[in-house]
Amino acid sequence: MKMETPTPAKTSIQVIERMMALLDALASYTDPVSLKELARVSGLHPSTAHRILNDMVVTRFVDRVEPGTYRLGMRLLELGNVVKSRLSVREAALDAMRALHRKTQQTVNLSVRQGDEIVYIDRAFSERSGMQVVRAIGGRGPLHLTSTGKLFLSVDDVKAIRAYATRTGLSGHTRNSITELARLERELSLVRARGYARDNEELELGVRCMAAGIHDDSGKLVAGLSISAPADRLQEDWLEDLVQTASRISSTLGYRAAPNL
Repeated sequence: MKMETPTPAKTSIQVIERMMALLDALASYTDPVSLKELARVSGLHPSTAHRILNDMVVTRFVDRVEPGTYRLGMRLLELGNVVKSRLSVREAALDAMRALHRKTQQTVNLSVRQGDEIVYIDRAFSERSGMQVVRAIGGRGPLHLTSTGKLFLSVDDVKAIRAYATRTGLSGHTRNSITELARLERELSLVRARGYARDNEELELGVRCMAAGIHDDSGKLVAGLSISAPADRLQEDWLEDLVQTASRISSTLGYRAAPNL
C-alpha cells in the first residue's frame, strides 16, 4: 500500500504542535531538564525532540544550559514583556480615550511602534466625526508620515534616524509628505522641543492629526495617543487636552516625569 505523502501545511502544523509540547514540558520544571526527560514527558522520540530543541536554541526560545539539558529561553520573556506592555497600555488608556473622544467628537487613536511602522491597537470614534478614511485597528502607517510615528522617531539617535531613511527611502503618500532627510530631522527637532507631534495631511489628504506620547514606569515611550480629524476641523484647543490625557495614562502606567529645575 502506498503511503500518503504529508502535505507541507500538515507537516508545519505537526512541527508547531511538537514545539509547543516541548515548551509545555519545560514550563513544568523549575530546573534545567534532560533531553531524555523532555522526550518522555512530551511523548516525542529523543531524536525528534533533540532536533526541535536545537532549532529553538538558535532562536533563543530555549537555552541549552549544558550538553543534554535545557530550560526556557529569554526570548519568551522578551515577547511576554511586549505583550504585557501592549495589553496594559490598552487597559490604562481605554477610559481616557473615550473621555477625550466625547470632548472632541473626533477619532482618538492608540498606536505602538512595530519596526518601521506604527500599528493602531485601539481607537475611540463615532460615525458623526465626519472622517472619510479611518485607520482600522491593526492598520499600519509609516513612522515619518504619522504624528505618532514622529514621536517614536524623535527618541531615536541620529544614526538610527538616518538608517530608517535609507531603509524606507522616505516615500511619500501625498504632496505634503516629508520625503527629505534634512526636512525630517528639522521636524523631529520640533517634536522634541514641543513634546508633541503633528501630521499635516502627510498620510492622507484631508486628514490632520496631533499626537502625544505615553511612557511606562521606566520612562520608555511605549505608545502614542492621537486625535485624527478632517483637516478643516482640527482645533488647537484640543492639544492641551490631548497632552494631559496622555500624561494621565502614563501616570497610570507608573511614569513619573522628571521635575523641572
